[in-house]
Amino acid sequence: MTTDATPAERYLEVQRSAEFSALRRKLRNFVFPMTIAFFLWYALYVLLSAYARGFMSVKLLGNLNVALLLGLLQFVSTFVIAWYYSRYAARELDPIADRIGNELAGTAVPAIREPEDVPATRDPEDVAARETEGTTTDTEAAK
Repeated sequence: MTTDATPAERYLEVQRSAEFSALRRKLRNFVFPMTIAFFLWYALYVLLSAYARGFMSVKLLGNLNVALLLGLLQFVSTFVIAWYYSRYAARELDPIADRIGNELAGTAVPAIREPEDVPATRDPEDVAARETEGTTTDTEAAK
């Protein structure tokens, strides 16, 4: 990538790059099939509710019938897809997007993020200690 290009030219250059194309392809290869699968699952629920009332009204346990169970599974499947996407994005998409973003910003790009770079806990005291590292107070600066 050239450094003397205008910001618009730099973005267009990135957009034409093979790495960006691969990132978009990976995203589409996940999003489109998942969207179609969820839409078909939802359409099945709607069609069964409209045309298979006898089946949907079968009681399974107490007042729980097939329709209520499938309706609740719609929520479960939404959360499962969101969880799976977040894992997929963190593993497959984010490293490529980070490299592209860092290249645009002109910063060095780490090849792989190491697990030990990520803090195991978000303890407020640890976060506060890390934030104050390297900073001085007014009394320290006066000395």
